[in-house]
Amino acid sequence: MNDPQIVALLPALPEITLACGAMLLLLFGAFRGERSASSINLLSIVLLAVVGVMVIELPPGKLVAFGGSFVVDAFARYLKILTLLGSAAAIILSLDYLRAEKQQKFEYAILILLSTTGMLMLISAADLIALYLGLELMSLALYVLAASNRDQVRSTEAGLKYFVLGALSSGMLLYGASLIYGFTGTVSFAGIAKAAGQGTGNAGIGLVFGLVFLFAGFCFKISAVPFHMWTPDVYEGAPTPVTAFFAAAPKVAGIAIFVRTTMVAFPNMTHQWQQIVVFVAIASMALGAFAAIGQRNIKRLMAYSSIGHMGFALVGLAAGSPEGVQGVLIYMAIYVAMTLGAFAVILAMRRDDGAVEDIYDLAGLARSSPGMAFFLAMLLFSLAGIPPLAGFFAKFYVFLAAIKSGLFALAVIGVVTSVVGAYYYLLIVKIMYFDEPAKGFARMAPSLKWVLGVAGLANMLFFVYPGPLLDAATAAAKSLF
Repeated sequence: MNDPQIVALLPALPEITLACGAMLLLLFGAFRGERSASSINLLSIVLLAVVGVMVIELPPGKLVAFGGSFVVDAFARYLKILTLLGSAAAIILSLDYLRAEKQQKFEYAILILLSTTGMLMLISAADLIALYLGLELMSLALYVLAASNRDQVRSTEAGLKYFVLGALSSGMLLYGASLIYGFTGTVSFAGIAKAAGQGTGNAGIGLVFGLVFLFAGFCFKISAVPFHMWTPDVYEGAPTPVTAFFAAAPKVAGIAIFVRTTMVAFPNMTHQWQQIVVFVAIASMALGAFAAIGQRNIKRLMAYSSIGHMGFALVGLAAGSPEGVQGVLIYMAIYVAMTLGAFAVILAMRRDDGAVEDIYDLAGLARSSPGMAFFLAMLLFSLAGIPPLAGFFAKFYVFLAAIKSGLFALAVIGVVTSVVGAYYYLLIVKIMYFDEPAKGFARMAPSLKWVLGVAGLANMLFFVYPGPLLDAATAAAKSLF
């Protein structure tokens, strides 16, 4: 362990372990064929748990590798654990679905592992090249996952749409990065911050243009308006466990790099990027609130819900303060729990003749499956931001940060859109509890019960003991400033 080369690689040990583990599982799958799918799914969950322990056990403080392009600080640790939890939960959610749909492919979990490797790389990126490498490694596996059900036109169409629009967004992001490099002469975030502080005239305008294109790429990855157009179609068309994965882990990585780039590379241009983030936040919250009202397909509804929630998370970023970043981090942790719990119920919407996706198929669920209906109702109330559930505190912290930074209009718009958005969450609760019962669903799989129970209890009991999450988010936010 005293070898200087090994010590230099220590900060990236979790990523290296995950990538090597994914390669070994790929070889195992190639030799054993489709019979190995169940074993690979379980081994993938174990591998993600081992990597999570590695992230926690890394030496404390700020660690740097690869000439400063890879940083591990409290911010990175917090979001990496959250990403790994989201990825592991997505694999757990898919176990019974893949068996029921006869879609057991050993490559499925390996693609999630490779995408997660890209996410971890993205979260620790401290220069534009590392950022792009992480983003593409994450995205390429996601394109394949979206189209993983080759026998279904909807799935292949979703994969193609996501790939074409994703390639366009990557090109815009790369163009923005090249402009930033051209006007600052460096790709490192610390160097960009130093150059941006001195940038005036044409250099200042050029940097703003670069920033706009860079943000366009970020907005696509977190499905924020106006780069949200792929989200409803891909969410509806992709296999449901893949949609659950899209809705959780990649959003965490996208928000992570959005926050790190603005806070570390552009602290001297807060006024310029704050205007962009405020616009994107308002547009995302408004679209998420109004566009979901007419949706009957629950996966499309969750897509618009996700767009709205990314808008709420960006309210915290718009504040541009440690409290704002803390609000974003708390929001993302609660959002992942709410979303994964909701998708556990969506995956349980299955009858003898296959899966159903219409919200009216939930009619009378309170009578046929009272436990499932209760947990889903609690998660929907939480997504709507009703106290004392966790979703209320998520919104409370980002709105409070916005108010402290003087963004009163943004906070008011956030509250109004939150009230409008509550309509479609409460509509589902009304359908479950007050409509005439529809045909009941098949028995809920144990893996889905487990995810629903953990996510539901975390949302309901957060207000009892919020300390650990608040402390971790505070420490993570401070490490950026």
